[in-house]
Amino acid sequence: MSQKMTPEQVVQKQLEAYNQRDIAQFMSVIDSSITFYDFAEGTQTMKGAEACEQFYAALFKASPNLHSTILTRTIFGNKIIDHESIIGRNGSKDILELVLIYEVNNEKISKVTVLKKGA
Repeated sequence: MSQKMTPEQVVQKQLEAYNQRDIAQFMSVIDSSITFYDFAEGTQTMKGAEACEQFYAALFKASPNLHSTILTRTIFGNKIIDHESIIGRNGSKDILELVLIYEVNNEKISKVTVLKKGA
């Protein structure tokens, strides 16, 4: 019997796949009904694994130098809150700073709320 991943391990696996631009590994920890939200607007920005895979596959292809560094991580039950510094997004040299709140259920990320700096 394999040991279950903790919510932090699930999010860490997703981060490592993101930095390697490995869409298969990235999607392996994404729930089929994942929902993304914009914190400032309180609006849903993406729904479902298919939309997620299409978005991130295109991002990985357009971003050969993509890399996210965790500045801080807070673990709060099944929620992981990461303050990230991202470079190389769509070929940009600018740093994108985000706070991402991941909700993990049954070893899958089921909800992501995104906070953008200055919003």
